[in-house]
Amino acid sequence: MSNLTLFHGSQQIIETPLFAYGKTTNDYGQGFYCTEHLDLAKEWACTENSDGFANRYQLKSKNLKILNLHEDQFNTLHWLSILVSNRTFDLATPIMRQAVFFLKEEYSIDLQNYDAILGYRADDSYFAFAKMFLSNQISYSQLSKAMMLGALGDQFVLKSKKAFEAITFTGFEIAPKSEFLSKKIQRMNKAKEDFHKLIDNYSITEEDLFMTDFILGKVSKNDARLR
Repeated sequence: MSNLTLFHGSQQIIETPLFAYGKTTNDYGQGFYCTEHLDLAKEWACTENSDGFANRYQLKSKNLKILNLHEDQFNTLHWLSILVSNRTFDLATPIMRQAVFFLKEEYSIDLQNYDAILGYRADDSYFAFAKMFLSNQISYSQLSKAMMLGALGDQFVLKSKKAFEAITFTGFEIAPKSEFLSKKIQRMNKAKEDFHKLIDNYSITEEDLFMTDFILGKVSKNDARLR
């Protein structure tokens, strides 16, 4: 992974991404959010009112320290710990409040040690699935399977000044809303539809893990069911 082609969907042409700019409440905090998939960038770029741009970049990643959340030492709980540390949402029940505390205490990752992050993209659908797990409504297995739905793709997020210095703008493509807005909506709706099918057809077994099992210390970090 010495050189990567990345795309950033936007309403603007961005030749020079700015370090320490953007919302701190995004999935992985403040950073420059990209994807390796051109079509996904085009979908992200469109709004109901206008076309967008898929900005294209080359990233020299050889000397960057990248947190890849798909590596074997990490699991969905590590991703969740980052999500709940950055996203703003209502902790409506005592279980959700205990769940967030547990994740931050047991599965947090110091992002200051990394230049970039590769991991799930948590659109509103995925974030809704995560909240259902935090409130003990679905199992860990159901959540993990739900993360595969909709083919929303991964996010590649530049975090450090070093990472921003390693990226070069190489051009852009127009993302027509007439084509890509409908694709984005269809992708989101498909993820929701498949999730409801997953829940409706799922039979809970003794092997299933729920948030309360983690909170009560019934699951070790080496449990094979977390992989």
